[in-house]
Amino acid sequence: MDKFTIHKGLVAPMDRANVDTDAIIPKQFLKSIKRSGFGPNLFDEWRYLDHGEPGQDPASRKPNPDFVLNQPRYQGASVLIARDNFGCGSSREHAPWALEQYGFRAIIAPSFADIFFNNCFKNGVLPIQLPEAQVARLFDEVFAFPGYQLTVDLERQVVVKPDGAELPFDVQPFRKYCLLNGFDDIGLTLRHADKIKAYEAERLATKPWLGNRLAG
Repeated sequence: MDKFTIHKGLVAPMDRANVDTDAIIPKQFLKSIKRSGFGPNLFDEWRYLDHGEPGQDPASRKPNPDFVLNQPRYQGASVLIARDNFGCGSSREHAPWALEQYGFRAIIAPSFADIFFNNCFKNGVLPIQLPEAQVARLFDEVFAFPGYQLTVDLERQVVVKPDGAELPFDVQPFRKYCLLNGFDDIGLTLRHADKIKAYEAERLATKPWLGNRLAG
C-alpha cells in the first residue's frame, strides 16, 4: 500500500453520525472477488438516485445533486470529516477499500467503530480521532470557506489548519510505523522473505517427503 507521511488535501464534510459500513459500500457490491473498483460505489445509495449493481457504468447513473460528494466544491476531496461512530455496522473490509479507492487518505471524526478503525490502518487510510468540539469547529470552517484544506502530518501527529493552528492526535506506534512505510500485513511478512525462503529450503532438504504431492 502507499506510504502515508504528510498529506495535504481538500476536505469534504460527512455531516451524519453513525454512518455504517453498508452506507459506505452497500452489500450488493460485496459480490466482487476483486479488491479493486469500489471507489465509484462509495456511499452508493446516497450518491445516486437509482439503484446500483456491480458492473454498472457510473456515467450511466443518476447522481444525487444534493449529496455532498457530488457538489462541485468538494470534487477531488481527499480528507473526510465525519461525526460520531463512523464506520459502525458490519466488519466488511470493503469499506476502507472504497474510501481509499475514491481518493480519501484520512478521515477525521470524534469516534470510530473499532473494526473499521483497525481495517483503515491495514489499507492505507489514516483514521484520526479528535475531540468533538474540534471536529465541530472543522465542520463550521469547511462550510464557511470553499476550497478548505487540511495538512495531515503523521510523523509529527498533527492536523494543520489553513491558519497554521495544529491539532495533535494519537496513533499507536506500530500502526504509525506501518503507515509511514507503506506496510500492510503482507508487506510486513515480506520483509522477511529471505529468511522464509531459507527456512523452506532447509526444511525441504531435511524432510524431502514434505515436497511430495498427492496424485489426482
